[in-house]
Amino acid sequence: MRLLLIILAQFLSGSIWFAANAAFFDQQFLLSAVQAGFIAGTLSFAFLNLSDRFPPVRVFFVCALAGAMFNLGGALLPPSRGILLASRFLCGISLAGIYPVGMKIAASWYPDTLGRALGFLVGALVLASGFPYLIKAVHWQGDPGMILWITSVSCLAGGLIQVFFVGDGPFLPKGSPFDPKVIRYLFVNPYFKASALGYFDHMWELYAVWATIPILFYAIIPDQADMWAFIFFGAGFMGCAAGGMLSLKWGSRRVAGTALIISALCCLMSPAFLYLPRPVALGVILLWGMAVVADSPQFSSLNTRFAPAGYVGSALTLVNCIGFVITIFSIELVTFWIRHWGIDTAFLCLTPGPVMGWIWLNKKIPG
Repeated sequence: MRLLLIILAQFLSGSIWFAANAAFFDQQFLLSAVQAGFIAGTLSFAFLNLSDRFPPVRVFFVCALAGAMFNLGGALLPPSRGILLASRFLCGISLAGIYPVGMKIAASWYPDTLGRALGFLVGALVLASGFPYLIKAVHWQGDPGMILWITSVSCLAGGLIQVFFVGDGPFLPKGSPFDPKVIRYLFVNPYFKASALGYFDHMWELYAVWATIPILFYAIIPDQADMWAFIFFGAGFMGCAAGGMLSLKWGSRRVAGTALIISALCCLMSPAFLYLPRPVALGVILLWGMAVVADSPQFSSLNTRFAPAGYVGSALTLVNCIGFVITIFSIELVTFWIRHWGIDTAFLCLTPGPVMGWIWLNKKIPG
């Protein structure tokens, strides 16, 4: 029951991540601003060691409250592109105290089955990313404020669930202050180097697909595009959950490698999506939705496994931040491509990500 509450809290509070992308048609730089805020927040939290100095559930609640307020600012403040981008950046900072801290709370309750819990928590974040599109599909009325209001209330509700119904567990892991010296040792271990580079390649594809997949659905099935965008993220939840279960039998490397192969094939065949029979195109795209994120928890597991001894927390923080920096470039590249050359060929530029990720996994990392 407690794991379900943790998953629910992660889902509700993570719903602000893509809220502005669903609410506003002019999406340029909106998600990149969130990514930049998340990077800044993650580094700040690590340097200040906040989730060790304060109870993690309180950190989660304060960040959920802040995230709700910043998210709502996009609806209540005077309309301005600068204000909207600032609010998204601040939402990203808040999410740095929601997503990683939620993982730490889960670890404090389920240290022996964290791999399974991690799969469901990442899946909850995926589903949360699609939640604003469900709101838009069910109750839109041309008002972006509706999406921002509902996701803000949801974000706050997630924080309340954590602080009043979950709490910190008896096995709360003790972290260590961020040590920038980890850069010196980061790629000494060839296995960690391979898993980190594979993760970077995975991130090149992931958020760029998530940011622009609604545009593809508008081209294929315009009258139901928002609902299909939500279904796409729902497929991602299923991919994370299935990948977590399969990893117990196959191992993380094999699960991640299989997901990367499927993602690469989907990127390559993406120009055909607009010309295939609609049921076939939608089926392949949903398979892509499962595969594009199914490797994410497995890369987290591999990076944790091979991180330099004595620098695990710092190494993971730095690798995650580099990964999110990469997403900014790929998001803006695909957005630029769509604006100038159309959606049909836009995803081809993402193909090197899963291809190179698969190469790193299979040449450098033991099974």
